[in-house]
Amino acid sequence: MAITVKKAGVITGVLGALALGAGLLMYKPLTDSRPAFIDPSDQELVANGQQIYANNCVSCHGAKLEGQPDWRIRQANGRLPAPPHDETGHTWHHPDTVLIDITKNGLVPGVTAPPEYVSDMPAYGKLLTDHDIRAVLAYIKSSWPKQALAAQKEITQQRPQ
Repeated sequence: MAITVKKAGVITGVLGALALGAGLLMYKPLTDSRPAFIDPSDQELVANGQQIYANNCVSCHGAKLEGQPDWRIRQANGRLPAPPHDETGHTWHHPDTVLIDITKNGLVPGVTAPPEYVSDMPAYGKLLTDHDIRAVLAYIKSSWPKQALAAQKEITQQRPQ
């Protein structure tokens, strides 16, 4: 009987240690302070994003991510045309958290745009899921040259949550 109790204690101890180790492994990603980088090497995510982009973004940002003509020149109403999302634009200068926020909430004055700035960028938070938004961004990022993608990854990982 003493041996059975001793075996049970050893087994319980081993199982407890395994559970603790598994808990720590699962907890680590939750406490990682670096923002998650949306990786455009996920081909399924990119393909999904291409479809979502075609259905929601192409009318303003262009079929080839080229944006609207003269996107840096204010229109008569004071608004800027839609910028390109290819490497010629400034999208890759922003961390993923900002790109997600802009897509979900539009350009919000004082948050993702200068104070009192008015934009034609709609908020897609009620139309697209978080996964959809990540897919669109993966698609956009899949067109960038390696240097721009590496720079944007560094910007994303340096930004606190």
